[in-house]
Amino acid sequence: MAPPSIKTNMSKKSPATPQKKAPVLPKKKEAVQVVAPLDKDKIIIIDFGSQYTQVIARRVRECQVFSEILPHTTKASDLAADKTIRGIILSGGPASVYAASAPKLDKGIYKLKVPILGICYGMQLLAHDLGGKVARSQCREYGNGQLTVETTNPLFKKISKKLTVWNSHGDRIEKLPKGFSILGWTENSPHAVIGDLQRHIYGLQFHPEVAHTEQGKEILKNFLHTICRCTPSWTMGSFIERSCEAIRAQVGSGRVILGLSGGVDSSVAASLLHRAIGDQLTCIFVDNGLLRSGECKAVRNLFERHFKIRLQVIHAEKRFLSKLRGISDPEKKRKIIGKEFIRTFEEAAKKLQQSFKKTAYPFKFLAQGTLYPDVIESVPIGNNPAALIKSHHNVGGLPKKMKFELVEPLRQLFKDEVREVGRELGLPREVVDRQPFPGPGLAIRVIGAISPARLKTLRAADLIVIEEMKSAGLYYKIWQSFAVLLPLRSVGVMGDERTYDETIAIRMVESQDGMTANWARPPYDLLARISSRIINEVEGINRCVYDISSKPPATIEWE
Repeated sequence: MAPPSIKTNMSKKSPATPQKKAPVLPKKKEAVQVVAPLDKDKIIIIDFGSQYTQVIARRVRECQVFSEILPHTTKASDLAADKTIRGIILSGGPASVYAASAPKLDKGIYKLKVPILGICYGMQLLAHDLGGKVARSQCREYGNGQLTVETTNPLFKKISKKLTVWNSHGDRIEKLPKGFSILGWTENSPHAVIGDLQRHIYGLQFHPEVAHTEQGKEILKNFLHTICRCTPSWTMGSFIERSCEAIRAQVGSGRVILGLSGGVDSSVAASLLHRAIGDQLTCIFVDNGLLRSGECKAVRNLFERHFKIRLQVIHAEKRFLSKLRGISDPEKKRKIIGKEFIRTFEEAAKKLQQSFKKTAYPFKFLAQGTLYPDVIESVPIGNNPAALIKSHHNVGGLPKKMKFELVEPLRQLFKDEVREVGRELGLPREVVDRQPFPGPGLAIRVIGAISPARLKTLRAADLIVIEEMKSAGLYYKIWQSFAVLLPLRSVGVMGDERTYDETIAIRMVESQDGMTANWARPPYDLLARISSRIINEVEGINRCVYDISSKPPATIEWE
């Protein structure tokens, strides 16, 4: 077929002295973000603002190759200096390459003599930059499409000749650049796959990174392993070794405070840091009044059973709630909470320092369980065209001035990778497979103004959701399930009397990494039990609703 025509475990022992063999403190005063030293093979993903850029990064890592996302403003000279780069992927994006405001690429990148794969906008951009022509398509392609491929090329090695692929574009290539040939086509895109086999530059009009594309991961594997010749060596075991080295290099003989929440991220970060620097680490758990029912006691018990890490508990409920009084805007909530966490840690560090000998090394580092999705949603990567979604309290919510240098060993990992690290470190299932809980806590699940009474109501409802999910055997099988208190009153009838009470929304989602999520389909009987218990047991609630929104367009948390 021819292509179509172009139409406290705070130990009571005295604090340990610094380790004698620890490296010397770095001389530089500026803060340094600690990340694991990279593998010898690395794939760079140039971001043009696509909602799927992070999915590309995940798929590359699933192929056991390290990936790093960089902004479209990255210079060719910077990439040329990195000898670990084996290939470059150009992401999709919302712009048209012929628009005046379209994000561009340093054309020197095409001359780096490393394989390049353009996806959607990335394909159109490389075609445009290298002398081809891109124009508005008379028939846009969104959703499923049928691809016919020429299989005699390395990108489609052992790939079916006909595939269902996922499209999301309104432009198409009208004329190929010199040296390129057609490797695949769809009903409305005669140049759905193109390639210059001599220079190892390829383009895909569809999205191989999404699950809707058949054999998409195999296409990426061909690019990574066959064309770029990457060694599949990116594993969580190797990540732990490199992270420990990086942590020791950054911290030296200094001391570290870690803000422990008891969730997956901070617990894994604590275990990783303890492996790297031992008693130089002190974990601080802040009971800020925004936690779930019994959270403080559960975290203390957990660390007493499974960890030998110094733990201090600080009760700061009045402090946080007084700052949040009358605040309804979710961004303001996040920033207030982020600031108060930092100030609490700074005060704790000062007191801890006084308990040590004056000659002891200072508490100058703050460790956090920050993940890649936190960074992506909080701060557009390198000023890329993507919009800020919301400030996570530990990223965009941090104060501009603070006395700590940050240590964030999980900053380049996705949630499922963090769980793998936790398993490698031997953490129990109750930690590793625990459902995510937001750093700002119940503050962003009480929609609108926060008060002790509304927090008490939400805690009671949330506890029922957790109990029923565990009883049904679904708690560890689903990504997240929780209650949200809405500032919405409605009329009800209880005991033959009229009520006018608040509403609880139940949120359950399925996801792999938190970047995208589908609303879960739990058994109706389970929802019925949850609703019945909440309405009967939680005072002030007379109605329950179930959230059937996916991410995107919604986010998992309501605020």
